Amino acid sequence: MMEKIALEPEDRDYFRNLTEFAFRNPYEKESLILAFRVAGGKYPAGEQLRNRVYETIKKRIRKVTLNGKLTWKHFSGEDRYLIRHALMHESYYRCFSKFDELILKQIKEDLFDHPVSFAKENLSLMRSRGFSVDDSLRYFGLFYQLRRAWYFINHGLLGRSRSMQTLRSHLWRSLFTSFPAVYEMVMWDRMEDFSTFLVGETGTGKGTAAKAIGRSGFIPFNEKKQNFSENFKQNLIEINLSQYPESLIESELFGHRKGAFTGAVDDHEGIFALCSPHGSIFLDEIGEVSVPIQIKLLKVLEERIFSPVGGHSKLHFNGRIVTATNKSLVELDHKKTFREDFYYRLCSNIVHVPTLRQQIHEDPSTLETLLEHTILRIAGEPVPHLLDLVMTTLEGEVGLDYEWPGNVRELEQAVRSILLTLHYNKNNSNEVDCTNKLHLAIERESVSAQELVSLYCSLLYRKYGTYEKVAKITNLDPRTIKKHIQNQ
Repeated sequence: MMEKIALEPEDRDYFRNLTEFAFRNPYEKESLILAFRVAGGKYPAGEQLRNRVYETIKKRIRKVTLNGKLTWKHFSGEDRYLIRHALMHESYYRCFSKFDELILKQIKEDLFDHPVSFAKENLSLMRSRGFSVDDSLRYFGLFYQLRRAWYFINHGLLGRSRSMQTLRSHLWRSLFTSFPAVYEMVMWDRMEDFSTFLVGETGTGKGTAAKAIGRSGFIPFNEKKQNFSENFKQNLIEINLSQYPESLIESELFGHRKGAFTGAVDDHEGIFALCSPHGSIFLDEIGEVSVPIQIKLLKVLEERIFSPVGGHSKLHFNGRIVTATNKSLVELDHKKTFREDFYYRLCSNIVHVPTLRQQIHEDPSTLETLLEHTILRIAGEPVPHLLDLVMTTLEGEVGLDYEWPGNVRELEQAVRSILLTLHYNKNNSNEVDCTNKLHLAIERESVSAQELVSLYCSLLYRKYGTYEKVAKITNLDPRTIKKHIQNQ
C-alpha cells in the first residue's frame, strides 16, 4: 500500500493560495492579489510577475515531491487535492508561451492540421505525475482554451476603462464560469447549455465580443494526429437576422427539405446543421425575429433539437448560441418584443457592451488607444505621425468631447476618412445630437429631472414634428412641451 505523505503547514498554506489563484478570472482584482501571494511579493503585472509565479511554483513542487519522485497520489485528503492542482497549474505554465506562439502562427498561416510539437512532452510529464490519459488530454485542451480566451478577449477588446474591464471579466466568466475548479472538473464539455446575450448600441463591438466567445471554446486534442480536432477560426458562424425577410429566416437557421416551399429545389442545410460540435452560432439582432421563430429557437436552447422546414427528422445541435441586440432591455420589455419564456432563457447571461462615449468618459486615453489600434490594423504597422494627424484633425473638426453616436464603428470610418481626405464630416443631425445628449447625461448621472424631460421632449419633437404628438406620448400639456423644447 502506498505510504501517504502530509504537507507541512507552511506548504499547505502556499498551495491553498495557489489553488485559489489557479485559472482564476484574470480580469478580477482578486486575481492580482492572489498572484502576489503566490509570487511572494509585489512585482510588475505581466511577464515579470508571471515568471516569478512560475519559479515559486516549481520550487515548492520540487520540495514537496522530492524532485519529482512523488505524484499527487502519494498525498491524501486536502493535500492530495492541493498538489494535484499545483502540478496541473505548473504544467500549464510550462507550455504557456508555446501555446501563445501556436495561436499566433495559426492565425497568421492558417495551419491547423500540423502536429503540435510540444504536446508529447507535456502529456508525458503530466502522466508521469499521476494524471490519467484522459485527464492529461483534457487539461492540455484546457490550456489551449485558456490561451485563446486570453488572446481574443485581451487583444480584441481594448481600453482600460472600468466598463471595458467589466466586459472582459463577464466574457471570461461566460467561457469558464465563476468557479474554475468546477469548470475544469465537470463543466468543460457542458458550456453549450449556457447561451450569452450581448446588449449594446450599434457599432459598440458586439460582434468582436461574440468572436471572443466563439473562438475560445474547448477543442479536444487528437493524440493520434497530434493536433487539435477543430479550427478555431471556423468555429463561429455569424448571421444578422435583420438582413433576412421573415420568410427566409427559418430556412437559414434550420435548413429546409426539397419541395418544402416554392423555390426549394434542393435540400438546404441551415446554420444549426453546419455548426461544428465544439462551435458557436452568433445570432445578431435577435430582437427582429417573430414569435414563431422564437418558439423554435427556444426548443433548440432547451432541448438541443431542431427540424428543417418541410422535414420531420429531429436533428441534434451540440454547439453554443450567442445572441445580440442593439435595443435596450427596457425597450425590449416595453415593446414586448420577446415571449416571456424565450426572454428568460436568453437573459440567464446578459453581457452589456459599453458605448464608446462611456468608455472615453471613464478613461480619456481610450480614444488614443483605439485610434492607434485602428491605424495599426489599416497600415499593418505603427505609424506615430498618422496617429498625431488623426488626433489633431478630430480635435479641430469634432472636438475631443465628441460623443461618437456610431461608437467604435464610426471611429474606424473616421480614421479612414481622415487618411483619405484629411477631413471627417460627422453626422450632425439634430436627432442624433439630442439622442447623444440624453444618453451621455444619463451615463454621467449629471442630469436633473427637468433636464431629462426637456431632452426627451426635444427628441420626440424632432421625430414626430408636432407638439400635440409629443404631448400625447408624455401626457403633458402642449404649452409645457413647447417650453421644454425652447429650453434646449
